[in-house]
Amino acid sequence: MPAAQTSVRPAPTDGSSVWDDLTGQPDAIATLRAAAGATATAAMTHAWLITGPPGSGRSNLAYAFAAALLSPDGPDGDEVTTREVQARTHPDLSVLSTERVIISIDEVRSLVSSSQFSPSVSRFRVMVIEDADRMSERTSNVLLKALEEPPERTVWILCAPSDADLLPTIRSRVRTVRLRVPSVADVAGLIERRDGVTGEIAERAARHAQSHIGMAHRLATNEEARARREETLELALGIRTVADVIAGAARLLEIAGADAKAITEERDAEERAHTLQSLGVQEGGPVPPGLRAQLRQLEDDQKRRATRSLRDGIDRILTDLLSLYRDILMLQLDSGAELVNAELAERLLAAAQASSAAATLATMDAVQTARERIDGNVAPALALEAMLVTARRPRTADGAGREIR
Repeated sequence: MPAAQTSVRPAPTDGSSVWDDLTGQPDAIATLRAAAGATATAAMTHAWLITGPPGSGRSNLAYAFAAALLSPDGPDGDEVTTREVQARTHPDLSVLSTERVIISIDEVRSLVSSSQFSPSVSRFRVMVIEDADRMSERTSNVLLKALEEPPERTVWILCAPSDADLLPTIRSRVRTVRLRVPSVADVAGLIERRDGVTGEIAERAARHAQSHIGMAHRLATNEEARARREETLELALGIRTVADVIAGAARLLEIAGADAKAITEERDAEERAHTLQSLGVQEGGPVPPGLRAQLRQLEDDQKRRATRSLRDGIDRILTDLLSLYRDILMLQLDSGAELVNAELAERLLAAAQASSAAATLATMDAVQTARERIDGNVAPALALEAMLVTARRPRTADGAGREIR
């Protein structure tokens, strides 16, 4: 098939752009926008890898790029295409994401098969794989064959934390775009503009989230999430005895569970309602026997996601605790660095004076060890108890936490 020649129409006259809701990544946006604006299909790189730390906006950038590629209005996109991409309903977009620990080989085979079809309404057919690092070597080799000889009008967009998370053979066949951690100011500006919150709330959310865009959005818009984070830090600062350790670990698990439940419940309800609607079943009405298997599959997927969400909730708690001990360490070293948890400055200073930098580093190491143990299927309660033991600070006569000899 000869290379398709498509003229690019000007950007929308209202000045809006598919890239507007991205922040802190000007170089990456410039690269992808230029690629989407190529007038000849043959000039297009047909396999991309977007890497960056959690919360840097990998998937957001991938879908903005997809919308720009699929839009008839050029590299700044158009409202209709952007809406279809956001809803994952565009006929020339295929997406593979998973709530499980790994992406299965059958899922990749199905995606590779659909990548062979020609685009129906756009210049390109776009295939997005979120969390491409969750593919096993065998599964990656299935994808590799598709990347070696992609159809001329198919574009692959992979997302992963690092290119080192993928096989060298995959890395050699993609063009990598690396993202950096956006600044607190960049994330705060985005949250304030997009979510309609005050500048003060946006700045605090961005700082507490350590520039993780998704978490900053949640902290800015969900009062319960903010309260759970605050309780986590207060609990850690109050560890004094072994009894505190045991009770604290149990409470951290409860907080993680509540956080995970809050995230999944609304999504589960929306998915079920959408599935029933697509099957032609009224909400609350009887489900025909022939359709029950599909609902059971949905319920099984949601149970697996709930399990992963609990682990994600624990990981968020550990990340918040790391920010707490990082602040304490910065005060102990008199570094002058800005505190993540500036609202607790007085408590943090007391904790810093009550222990040494070496002890704080040992606690931070214990947090990372807890994370690794939980990933290795150690009971979370045991991993959290072992971690909190290192955070224990004996109470002094004046309540500062420093042991008096």
